[in-house]
Amino acid sequence: MQYLYHKDAKASSLSLIGDEHRYIFKVRRHKEGEILYLRNLQDNVLYTYKIESLTKKEALLELESQKIYAVGAKQKLHIAWCMIDSKSIEKVLPTLNELGVEKITFIYCERSQKSFKIDTKRWEKILLNSSQQCGRSTLMKLEESPTLEDFLEQNPSSYLLNFSDKKLSTHDKDNINTIIIGCEGGLTVEEIDLFHPENIIGLDTPLILKSESAVTAVASKILL
Repeated sequence: MQYLYHKDAKASSLSLIGDEHRYIFKVRRHKEGEILYLRNLQDNVLYTYKIESLTKKEALLELESQKIYAVGAKQKLHIAWCMIDSKSIEKVLPTLNELGVEKITFIYCERSQKSFKIDTKRWEKILLNSSQQCGRSTLMKLEESPTLEDFLEQNPSSYLLNFSDKKLSTHDKDNINTIIIGCEGGLTVEEIDLFHPENIIGLDTPLILKSESAVTAVASKILL
């Protein structure tokens, strides 16, 4: 763990109770007098606290120092992902967070499974745990859009991952800030026609990837 998330990190003193207390002192086995690093995931600041006192149920922390220390990807990447099974999304959320994806907008495309919904509270908890482990200093944003048309109105320069002779591996990936990944079965012909051919790119593989495999591959190629 690179740091502990606490919404009130930056206060001169903090109290850790409940799950935070159990994790730090029963799992990580920190002791009184030791140093802990905390973030609030709002200001890119790493806060250093000293454990001033410790009981079986509560720990009192005192702020020692703070410094601006931003940790994240060198490039900003916004992924628009046509909605798939929420369980499949949950499996790759930590990976996308670790890769440094800035934001994911979930879109209900024509072939999306409409019965699956975004569980923002649960997914943010997954991202919090992931960020504490990988050191990321800001939380990945999660949004949703009702249709592809609505999304493109707000993001007209978006790229589409689809079958194409223009491959992402040879494309100027530094120019890609927003890219759309289809759901199982891909986009309809009508949806594909919404894009200019120059904004449609593919992966250099003869294999058919699942949606969650494709989104991980794209994020890796663009950000790493």
